[in-house]
Formats: sequence, C-alpha cells, structure tokens
Amino acid sequence: MPHGSAGVPRRSMLAALVLAGPAAAAGCAGSEPPPPAPGPPPGRDALVMVVRHAEQPYAGAPGQDADGEDDPGSLAGRGRRRAEALPLLFAPSPKAPLPRPGLVFAVADTGRHAGSHRSRETVGALAESLGVKVRADLGLGEEARVAAAAVASGVPALVCWERAGVPALVRALGADRVPGVPAEWPDRYDLVWVFTRRSGRWSFRELPQHLLAGDA
Repeated sequence: MPHGSAGVPRRSMLAALVLAGPAAAAGCAGSEPPPPAPGPPPGRDALVMVVRHAEQPYAGAPGQDADGEDDPGSLAGRGRRRAEALPLLFAPSPKAPLPRPGLVFAVADTGRHAGSHRSRETVGALAESLGVKVRADLGLGEEARVAAAAVASGVPALVCWERAGVPALVRALGADRVPGVPAEWPDRYDLVWVFTRRSGRWSFRELPQHLLAGDA
C-alpha cells in the first residue's frame, strides 16, 4: 500500500482532511489565506484627531499660494492665517488642549482632489513646528487605509481631510455609531473631532479651535 509522509497511509491523510474541512485542505494545497480587510487593527488603543482643511476661496475668487500668487487650489487669506495658528492647538505649545501629533495626514493632490493643495497647506506650519513629515500619499476614497495607518501607528494622529470624505473616514475607524458623532462634517472650518479608543471602544468629542476672530 502507498504511504504518505512519516508512514501515514494516504487514504487516512485524505480522510483527515475531509473531516478537518475546506480550510485545512486549502492549507495542505499550499494556498495562502486571504489578506485582512483594510481598516484599523482590532483592540489597539488609539487617538485620532480630524480637521477639515482651512478656509477655501469663495466661488469665483482665487486663493493664494505661499508666494502670494493667485492659485485656485490654495487657501483663502483667512485659511492661511488659520494654518499659521494651528500649532497653538497642540503640545508642546503652552496651554495646548491637544497632544502632539506623531503622524500627520493630508489629502493627496490626485484623483478627485487633483490641483488642490489646501489640506497640505493647512497642516504645513504645524508639521514644520513639530518636525513631522506630512503623509500625503492617500486620497479621497482611501479612507480605510488612512484609518488603518493612523491606528496602527501607536501615536496620536492628525488627519486633515476634505469635508466630503470625513464620513467615510469615521466609518473606516469603526466610530460612526459612537454617541454624539455627527453624520457629516458641518459647514465650518474651526473644529477638531477627537476620537479616542480605549479597551476596544471609541469615544468622541468635538473641540472648537478658537484660533481666529469670528470662530464660534
């Protein structure tokens, strides 16, 4: 009678695989298990802060780039002032209400967001003050990858995103059913959404920036 490895009869090996089910048979055949779905690692504690990019120009008005030249993809003057003041919200700034981000995201200037630099401009001064490089390789539609990277980093993360993409980001974090989380970002630029996960559970708070005159 032909035998399998270690002297086990081939018929017995096949019977054992049938009893063990399809997963064991697939493993024996050398196939790889499916990759994990994108999203944050389960159970890891995390702190993710979300801001909308700062003020954009009104319809028909140009923004201004860092050299003062007209640029429709750049922030309005008030938005640039907000970006310059943003470091005041985060440690090590004195009396800062929020911890120092160890990871900063901005929307990539590609796809639906091509030609717009407002997210990177919003966090530029903050990243420079903290000595942190802005991660701007992920764009709208890739919120699951942003959420996974933010949580997996193990450090406080700041995500500067487009208003339209924030609900997808919140869903990707798994925090969309947390009490108090709005269904969408309001028509405001002066907020920070703070998501904290402890022992596998998310909590939420909304923090007004109070950086510029006229902020609510």
